[in-house]
Amino acid sequence: MSAEQISEVLKEGELEKRSDNLLQFWKRKTCVLTTDSLNIYADTQKRTKSKELKLQSIKKVDCVERTGKFVYFTIVTTDNKEIDFRCSGEDNCWNAVITMALIDFQNRKAIQDFKTRQDDESGSPGQHESRMARAP
Repeated sequence: MSAEQISEVLKEGELEKRSDNLLQFWKRKTCVLTTDSLNIYADTQKRTKSKELKLQSIKKVDCVERTGKFVYFTIVTTDNKEIDFRCSGEDNCWNAVITMALIDFQNRKAIQDFKTRQDDESGSPGQHESRMARAP
């Protein structure tokens, strides 16, 4: 993956995140989705330190539910932590954009893993000799 791909912004805007505390208030966050991660800022000027949720640590986008005003969805991480979000129904919905970015990331990773495995196999001497033995 090139540095250009990693830093490409796919979507930027506001999401509401349910807080982890006992009262579970919805807090408005400024979010930036790139081809590599979802960055969550507490303020709209992005001056605060962001919480970075790497796509490699996301297992799936789950529990999508549309009510009159909002679309609710849950991001499930690889360690089974659930993070609840909601966005306004008028927005180009975040859950779909995050899901597509996750699929794209997983596809790129699978291709990279396949190429690495192929390079490892072509570099092993036993494989090369067996191919040579079959050649006419």
